[in-house]
Amino acid sequence: LHTGLDIQITFHPAPENHGYKIKRVDLEGEPVIDAVAENVAGTQRGTVLSKNGIQVSTIEHAMAALYAYEIDNCLIEVNAPEFPILDGSEEIQKAGVVEQNAPKDYYIVKHKIEVKDEETGSSLIILPDDKFSVNVLISFNSSVLSNQFATLNDLSEFPTELAASRTFVFVREVEMLLQNNLIKGGDLD
Repeated sequence: LHTGLDIQITFHPAPENHGYKIKRVDLEGEPVIDAVAENVAGTQRGTVLSKNGIQVSTIEHAMAALYAYEIDNCLIEVNAPEFPILDGSEEIQKAGVVEQNAPKDYYIVKHKIEVKDEETGSSLIILPDDKFSVNVLISFNSSVLSNQFATLNDLSEFPTELAASRTFVFVREVEMLLQNNLIKGGDLD
């Protein structure tokens, strides 16, 4: 999306307790970045991971698909500083998922957690529940696209309800994005 490069990405099965690891096969030594919150370096126009000066961006679509298919261990090889904008859902379904024997480690939410970004007005509220579900509300300052909402009641709905979601941009933002050397792989369609 941002670099305009022809990107190859490969998802490899990984052993128990491996987690998500991203290997930059285009760089000398093929450095690996763990896909964990501590390595998030930015969230403007996509999620950027960084470790020891090595970055990889636009990982959010693929990471959502891995989580939705309940894949906990995966080695992801990519030959560029960003992931392709597609999430890989169809290919994950074709390849299938193998259950492993290690017990799954859960974070159990016991009370309301709220995080606010005063600069953008964004907030995230996490509530205790017996199952994973998401309600998303967004409001744009636009006469073309204003308030929107989406609900995911169960991860099994991901392929039909969320996998096709794509990044978009308002025309008023295009010049600024181009000036910041972004969206080289985007087009007006």
